Amino acid sequence: MSRRKFIRQTGISAAGLALIPELSLSEIIQRKRAVSPNDKIQIGLIGCKGMGFSDLSSMLKVDATECVALCDIDDGILASRTKDLVDKGFKKPKQYKDYRKLLEDKDVEVVIIGTPDHWHCLQFSDALDAGKDIYCEKPIANSIQECDIMLEKANGSDGIVQIGQWQRSQKHFNDAIEYVKSGKLGKIRVVKVWSYQGWMHSVPRKPDSPVPPGVDYQMWLGPAPNRPFNENRFHFNFRWFWDYAGGLMTDWGVHLMDYGIFGMDVVYPKSVMAMGGKYGYPDSGEETPDTMQAIYDYGDFSLIWEHGTGINSGNFGMNHGIGFIGNNGSLALNRQGWKVIPEKEGKNDKIEAIEWMPSVDRGLDINTQNFIDVVRSRNASDLNTPLQVGYNAAVVCHLGNIALKSGQKIHWNPDKSKFNEKIANQYINAQYQNGWKLPKV
Repeated sequence: MSRRKFIRQTGISAAGLALIPELSLSEIIQRKRAVSPNDKIQIGLIGCKGMGFSDLSSMLKVDATECVALCDIDDGILASRTKDLVDKGFKKPKQYKDYRKLLEDKDVEVVIIGTPDHWHCLQFSDALDAGKDIYCEKPIANSIQECDIMLEKANGSDGIVQIGQWQRSQKHFNDAIEYVKSGKLGKIRVVKVWSYQGWMHSVPRKPDSPVPPGVDYQMWLGPAPNRPFNENRFHFNFRWFWDYAGGLMTDWGVHLMDYGIFGMDVVYPKSVMAMGGKYGYPDSGEETPDTMQAIYDYGDFSLIWEHGTGINSGNFGMNHGIGFIGNNGSLALNRQGWKVIPEKEGKNDKIEAIEWMPSVDRGLDINTQNFIDVVRSRNASDLNTPLQVGYNAAVVCHLGNIALKSGQKIHWNPDKSKFNEKIANQYINAQYQNGWKLPKV
């Protein structure tokens, strides 16, 4: 055990186990300066543009954290994020364009993986091999095979791994699930999970173009097929192309489907079938469906996923959420809160109605605080979103996408890690390109 880790584990109590205090930036900086350099947990971020930087910003609210390194394939993003940190009073971090160089940096103890989905498995595996603790964005990977590799790799390691499904850390989500599991709703026959995102508009078709200056496009592609640069496939919009991600099914699905299966204490369905396509924007540039429904048969209840881009109207008047529909009533839950709508028996309610119970905390801040607490304590059982949570949600979402691609009802055999239908098995494995190899376990 290093001197740094010994001091942290024996001399510092874990703080902020409940709600993150509301502090100004100046107060955060002042509190950080009071922490000895030996006691600081040093963070490196891989993938700086989007959610990765949000994760880092949240993690830096914890007193004993320090960003020592940033890595991105885009010089412009690297420079702007470095400036963001310095302008806020943080120490200037080292800069890398190749994540492998960041992992060689002995100062980096914790790695945040905020890259596109198709990169997660490689970077996750390499980070564990380098002895780093990991906060990995969701979905954990872009294929079931990669999910399996990551789970096996993590189970054979003493590294601390937290997944960015931060809703597991929110009080109102867990209060709602406690109510679901109380039995008050009666027999739950249908679980509806949906994401209608009106702000996500269509991606217009664009021609291929030269690689922007300062961008290492071959490193961005990594194990994905070697294609000409196209702005549509870069940065945020990568999620609408099968080479790199799984569309809205995996983007929002892992957050919301996670609570559907968590509330019902299940993981794998008996069968899945799905339909969907580019119904709203048939001439758009993306590949993944803008409209989709997937039906999961769990034997004594069905779970139904729905999504639509460019639309805000969803079930229970919510644009996203999870609905548990039982004989006695329904519970509707989303990021803003939850409520219970009773069924009637004559003129009487079968159960007591519960008016809107709003969210009272910040899930991301609690999730990153929880991660840092466990990095200190090394007690992985205290993690709010361990890899198994991310694994279960990702695999269930991949099942929905594979049912869509297969065009038929499919049956997953978790004991054999394959489908009963040959047509579906072709979508299980990752197909690495450009000389990159799947990690070995």
